[in-house]
Amino acid sequence: MKKDVLIKFGQKVREERLKRKLSQEEFADIAGVHRTYIGMIERAEKNITLENIEKIAKAFNFNIKNLF
Repeated sequence: MKKDVLIKFGQKVREERLKRKLSQEEFADIAGVHRTYIGMIERAEKNITLENIEKIAKAFNFNIKNLF
């Protein structure tokens, strides 16, 4: 069973990425992570590290707290 926090985080990432009309690959390039990693986060398949949360927040020009 997937943890709620991973599901909610992945949904937030997908929602923000789509607002910017970016593909997973485009967003991954901006965030500095592998393209498949974004998909895994959005599908709650990956327990993301704090370092990568920071990369994603910076790519959205967010404070980390805005992702939660």
